[in-house]
Amino acid sequence: MSGTDYSYDEQGQFFPFFVLTVTAIVTIPLTYSVLKPSSDPGATAPRILSDFKPEHADLIQAQRKKQRRRERKLKRIFTVILGWATIGFMAYLIHVTARSITKIWNPYDILDISESATEKEIRSHYKRMSLKFHPDKIKPDPAKNETIEMLNDHFVEITKAYKALTDEDIRNNYQQYGHPDGKQSFSIGIALPQFIITDGNGKYVLIVYAGLLGVLLPYLVGKWWYGTQALSKEKVLIQSANNLFKEYEEDMAEGDVVYALSSGVEFNKVLKGNKAEVSLGRLESRILAEGEFGPFASGMSVKDRAKLEDLEGGVRRKTLALIWAYLGRVELNDNSLDELKIEVAPIAHALNQSFTAISLAYGATLPILQSYAVTQSLIQALPPKASPLLQLPHFTPEIAKTIDGDSKVHTTLQQFMALPVTKRSKVLTNAGLSDAQVKTAFDVALQLPHLQVSKAFFKVVGEKHITPGSLVSLVVKGRFVPPGSANVPAIKDADLEDIDPDEGDLEAILGRAKNSKSADADKPVQPPLAYAPYYARDYSPRWHVFLTDSKQGKMAVPPFTFTTFDKPIFTDAAKPTFNMQTLKAQFQAPPQAGQYTFVMHLVCDSYVGFDTKMEVTLVVEDASKAVALDVDDDISEPDEDSLAGQMQAMKTGGITGAPPKKKSKKKVEESSDEESDSEEDEGDIPSDTDTDTDTDEE
Repeated sequence: MSGTDYSYDEQGQFFPFFVLTVTAIVTIPLTYSVLKPSSDPGATAPRILSDFKPEHADLIQAQRKKQRRRERKLKRIFTVILGWATIGFMAYLIHVTARSITKIWNPYDILDISESATEKEIRSHYKRMSLKFHPDKIKPDPAKNETIEMLNDHFVEITKAYKALTDEDIRNNYQQYGHPDGKQSFSIGIALPQFIITDGNGKYVLIVYAGLLGVLLPYLVGKWWYGTQALSKEKVLIQSANNLFKEYEEDMAEGDVVYALSSGVEFNKVLKGNKAEVSLGRLESRILAEGEFGPFASGMSVKDRAKLEDLEGGVRRKTLALIWAYLGRVELNDNSLDELKIEVAPIAHALNQSFTAISLAYGATLPILQSYAVTQSLIQALPPKASPLLQLPHFTPEIAKTIDGDSKVHTTLQQFMALPVTKRSKVLTNAGLSDAQVKTAFDVALQLPHLQVSKAFFKVVGEKHITPGSLVSLVVKGRFVPPGSANVPAIKDADLEDIDPDEGDLEAILGRAKNSKSADADKPVQPPLAYAPYYARDYSPRWHVFLTDSKQGKMAVPPFTFTTFDKPIFTDAAKPTFNMQTLKAQFQAPPQAGQYTFVMHLVCDSYVGFDTKMEVTLVVEDASKAVALDVDDDISEPDEDSLAGQMQAMKTGGITGAPPKKKSKKKVEESSDEESDSEEDEGDIPSDTDTDTDTDEE
């Protein structure tokens, strides 16, 4: 009679295997996510060296450490440790637990005879075993703990084995079912310890299953799902993005953008409870006091003050006041307020990324530029229209005013550092800075990555002319020249060229490395982290290149963002390399032939006053005209020694004069000199490309 039995793992042989497998499936991927190289720019990018410590440096460092703790994902690390501990314990159980191996019934093994034995040999061997192991012929051996029942069972097995090999019916059972008694019962083992379902533990197992499948799993899935649905592409809450969308206008000033940022819902978590109302009056009195940046200490305008006062008391009003206090570097004389002031800046920066995306979707030039300007202000803790000199350590608004003098335009870092060292030092020393402070300021300035554009032009890879609808590359050539750099090498003409890759070199066209050696040589170079002593985050600078139509005030080509470069920017000793960098942005040419004048903006989002604005002209040739020009270029001039060459020389008067080629070369050189002189007078940047383009720096 056959049947099926379900049994649990009483001896604990298989349960550890099951637990180890399931735990490893979860633990190994988590371990990789914990140990993989950090994507944090602060872990790999170089830093600008400085010993300057701003006011409340301890609070700023505390905020940075707090952020690092969040990024460490302590829950994940704890889970990995627990997982490996479980794996180790299960491996130990597997090692020490005795294994019971199910033995397959084999009549040849029982009779201790070869499987090649004949039936005659089997009968003869059975007779000998019967004489030896028959219960009447053998007695139990106490030394082996044998009993009569054990001897009887052994002889029964011998008899079954003999019959399985000699009796036809029993042999059929053995061949069909693997046992002389026919089909046997079999058991299905469950890799769970038996104690789980015994002694009244079943209800607890059901509770655990219900908790895992009915509570924990839906909670985790729901948290992940609603978390992703609640965040925009820029990692801000959808509700905050909607608020920014409502605040958008095409004629916004920087102060209007700051006002829009205060509508973020993320600030509710920072100012939860009674924090929204506590010390609000003291905070406003500080930022609205007479200051050095303008009419108010925070640098806000009269219009900005009116907007602040129009808000009812609450989270948004205090948020806006804290942002202005941060931008104006206002001393609040309250540790809790100063801590909140520092904490809201990174949140405002994240919201500004979302506002920039909204501005790009609308395409109006002014809001795009204002949003980038606010990013610079947040990174450097400067109010709108503040002096760029305040980015240097130990500089104050009084020092900046002294340097500006009667000028209505602020002196840039580049202009100030271009002055002779003695003159610069004297101005700062007279303003009250010590020699050590002056040296610190100059050292920082000499490490700032100012990208100086040398040339900008359009081209089509593999073509001499740009035709309607073709894929155009805007090529920007520039060098990182820190303010105050000395002995800057002259620009070589070869550095300004952009050589097309071979036609068959698809990897080069796509910018891929052919082998590991070239991959190391072409490894992207990270610029130094932004020098932002007041900003409580490590931030990697970004450079945005985009084209606008100045007549319509609209964006023509959306920004291309660059965070790495193809050549080293600084040496290991923090000295500039002055390598020529190449930035490329691809877009589709206009559908109609003609000349298109754009304004190219190159914006660095981390420093004030490092932007470049210049006119570039895109010449789109009609397709048929471009083909004709290519054919003309392919027709070579006749050789001077041939008949055609002599006739050509007679027509041009070349027989009695100088050789035509030399004369032509001289004219080209003279024309080139005249163009160079005129371009230097006008401040234009020359273009060395086959494509007709003009670039005028504004």
